[in-house]
Amino acid sequence: MLMVALLASATTTPSVVGEWEDDSWLSNIIGPERLANGDEFGCHGYEGVLTTEEHWVIGACRDYLMGLANASRWGSHPISFGILGEEVDPSTAAALVDAGFEIIGDLQSQAPEGLTAMYRNGGSLEQGVADTDLLESADEHSLVSIWWRGRMDDLRLREDKEVISWLEQQEVWLTTWGEWHHHGLSGNEVAVELDGSTITATLSKHASWDVPGTVSLQFEPAVVLVTSSSGSELAQIAPEQRKLEVGWRATSDGMLLTIEPGDSVTIELDREPSSLLTTPKVTFNGFHHAVTVVGHHTTNLFHWSSDFQESSLVFTWLIERPAEIEMSWALPVIALGVLIAVPVSVRYFVRKDRKNLSEQSG
Repeated sequence: MLMVALLASATTTPSVVGEWEDDSWLSNIIGPERLANGDEFGCHGYEGVLTTEEHWVIGACRDYLMGLANASRWGSHPISFGILGEEVDPSTAAALVDAGFEIIGDLQSQAPEGLTAMYRNGGSLEQGVADTDLLESADEHSLVSIWWRGRMDDLRLREDKEVISWLEQQEVWLTTWGEWHHHGLSGNEVAVELDGSTITATLSKHASWDVPGTVSLQFEPAVVLVTSSSGSELAQIAPEQRKLEVGWRATSDGMLLTIEPGDSVTIELDREPSSLLTTPKVTFNGFHHAVTVVGHHTTNLFHWSSDFQESSLVFTWLIERPAEIEMSWALPVIALGVLIAVPVSVRYFVRKDRKNLSEQSG
């Protein structure tokens, strides 16, 4: 009974949250691989701390993430922050803006001034919860934001492999919160001029992320040559390219041009066009809509991303600094008691059995 009591105490003794740990996967192997895939790292605060009550975690999470990884291939500082609840109070909003964040999500349908809200409109990737009908009904030029979480307490959540496989085959732009947001801003800032048979498109550098923007240029003549400000020929974008890249693609009525900030692109036509129509594009490469998977409360990038190492899907990871689990002081004492109790109990039962056998034989 002593051993049972000691083991029961060991399993019921609570752990205590102490200081904070670092997720080394952000800087080693997996983090760089996810950035190369086109992913984004945003923030979700500190594990076990409510951001709306403890504003210090906003800047602290930013600094923690920047000390381990860039937020995106387009910028080093994080601009997306996961906030619980359907509304953000003015003081939390002000703290987010002061810390350089631009985007919140993903249950807020509206955002305070200075912030943009990304809404969870694509359901979940969790097995038994994912909904392809919801994903198929996306509005044109919209961003579909899908929920994912690798662990909830000690429980591993299972992904829906069929839905993931289906999603990987869809003709959609695979992007992130921050990339989608700034791509739209950049598209609206592209300046286009026509001089004879030459079109010049220019996009200035940004104070925030340097995300390319896309414009549709409509004209009749054929394209002879497209060059960047460096003089090199601009690459052509394949129609099936689903991840954002700089370049151009011919269309039936002209071309789609995706230009990076700080560049000036020259387009030589075979003759002077009678007209030129310029239209900023919300989505990249002419796709109907965009999709991102949002990894919530990401305390361990390995656990959250391990099921997607071979996947083409692009993620917005909301990084949460993990709490360090401090073991209870009673556990070593209990362990020592178990070590003592086990051999004592064994000897007791052996002697008892021998005595019973002796009595029976006598």
